[in-house]
Amino acid sequence: MSADPPRPRPAGSAADALRLSRRRAILLVLGAAAAFSLAAACVKALDGAVPLAEVVLWRNLFAIPALLPLMVQHGGLAALRTARPMSHAARILFGLLGMFGSFYGLAHLPFAVVSALGFTMPLFLTVLSVPLLGERVGWRRSLAVVVGFLGVLLIVRPGEAGEGAGALDLVAAGAVLLGAVGWALAMITIRRMGEAGEEAVTIVLWFAIGSSLVAAVAAIPVWVWPTPGQWLLLAGVGLISALAQVMMTNAYRTGESTLLAPFEYSAIVWTVGMGFVLWGEVPHISAAAGIAVLIGSGLYIWHREVTLGVKR
Repeated sequence: MSADPPRPRPAGSAADALRLSRRRAILLVLGAAAAFSLAAACVKALDGAVPLAEVVLWRNLFAIPALLPLMVQHGGLAALRTARPMSHAARILFGLLGMFGSFYGLAHLPFAVVSALGFTMPLFLTVLSVPLLGERVGWRRSLAVVVGFLGVLLIVRPGEAGEGAGALDLVAAGAVLLGAVGWALAMITIRRMGEAGEEAVTIVLWFAIGSSLVAAVAAIPVWVWPTPGQWLLLAGVGLISALAQVMMTNAYRTGESTLLAPFEYSAIVWTVGMGFVLWGEVPHISAAAGIAVLIGSGLYIWHREVTLGVKR
């Protein structure tokens, strides 16, 4: 009597669901990285002509109308209900720190340099996720993150990026790094709220409203009225950022921070390309190698985490 054929694994198994969830979260991060790069290009194009606090204000005010359909879809004003006001306050604080840091850098540093410095965020995120989220980081994933950061260094070429720069450039670089810490803490806060059941639309709406109020107060002493062209750029910053924020928030609500962080490196492809087309920034030959390293590290993590389903 022949043995029964092996039974196929159920399509709806927990392992399959986990892989699908991880794949969706990674794709959301990739899309958000592209959108954030385009929004950053709009900020760069302003060339510091609009005060920083005002840029932050309009970035968030223009984002609110784009979020209204989501608000209506989730019950109107009911989408603002929350039992975690302090978590939202922390997310607003950290998000503003990240926004001010990156916007300041965009006004004073080359586009590719700001983007590369911003990619220290996944390193901060990986380090902070262990004590703050209790996540376990296997040595292979840690190595992939480090290798990704080495790819960033290849693009920046330490020792050359700051040639001819004065003290203001050093301050700007420090601001971008501080902003990267802020973004990392914001992502961790989002992750905690997601685990507690907070909806992505609620997180995004409260950030847009709260950061608008804070930026409005800061913008009053330095207020200037934008030109028509600047209005278009400011609207682009807000609308595109709103789309990116929704995608990124949904990703970090459902995916592990240390899994998703390396895929944010994909934005360097967009920033190097836009820097060349819009500002004539010609990538050094090492930039091609750096991009290859970044993509390779991301694909390696995709393969291990999603295809193989392992964490080390």
